[in-house]
Amino acid sequence: MTGPDILLLGNANVDLVLGEIDGWPAIGTEIMVERSEMRPGGSAGNMALALTGMGLPYLFVASTGDDPNGAWLRSQFDARSCRWIVDEGQTTVTVGIVHKGGDRVFFTTPGHLQTARTQDLLDALPKAPHERAIAAIAGGYLMPDVAAGTGRLLRELAARGWRTAIDPGWPPSGWNATTLGQMSEWLGLADFALLNAEELKGITGADDVDRAASLLAQRSRPSQTLVVKTGPEGARAYRADQHATAAAPEVRVIDTVGAGDTFNAAFLTAWVRGDGLDEALSFGVDTAARAISTFPRRYDTL
Repeated sequence: MTGPDILLLGNANVDLVLGEIDGWPAIGTEIMVERSEMRPGGSAGNMALALTGMGLPYLFVASTGDDPNGAWLRSQFDARSCRWIVDEGQTTVTVGIVHKGGDRVFFTTPGHLQTARTQDLLDALPKAPHERAIAAIAGGYLMPDVAAGTGRLLRELAARGWRTAIDPGWPPSGWNATTLGQMSEWLGLADFALLNAEELKGITGADDVDRAASLLAQRSRPSQTLVVKTGPEGARAYRADQHATAAAPEVRVIDTVGAGDTFNAAFLTAWVRGDGLDEALSFGVDTAARAISTFPRRYDTL
């Protein structure tokens, strides 16, 4: 076998994480927070960081702006594992406000993600090194041209021998006719759908996770795996007549930014190496639990 087992396509941006706060301050006031951290982020970026932290080979194809933030962002990743596209303009920045208990809210500037191009990703696609190799597309809804071209990306990846995974994130415009139509196309093509509970409910229109999972599992192909990340409860997965669950260990949460992305990286790693559905879920949940309970972050499992 040659080449990395996992190919990542998607968003990288600068994350500025601040916290903790207990409720929102009144307009015009100022409060102090105990800590801040400037770190590389983005859904695909967080997956790349987790794979580096676990010492696993991968290829990450992504873009940044050509400003100082872009240079800093590129320097935070393993250069041997990345293929960067440098666009003119500012690099996207996300400010994450962490609330007590670990929940968070994000504020994101448009930046380079608004100009990311599907064709640049298509031009960079290698052939899969073997039949279990997986290509994951993450954070597509923050990149309009990539979101429009994700169906094409999934088809081309399959033609090059890759198993495919999709984690779209939450669309800034909400779940409307356009985003639901895109998601329906992607679900019809991807081998793995990696969704959190809120995304699952938004896609199906159900207000209960169990009901939403059942609805989407019924629409899945027999060869497709639906993974639902349920935060502190852990994760569950559906594949044909299989249903697996993994409970999250109890940890002291520092912040949950990137928890689902870390889970994705670990779950896909376990699947590539031949683990079953139960084992892959457990590895994903345990790795994410370590990440959200350590500072600086660690990715070795508990």
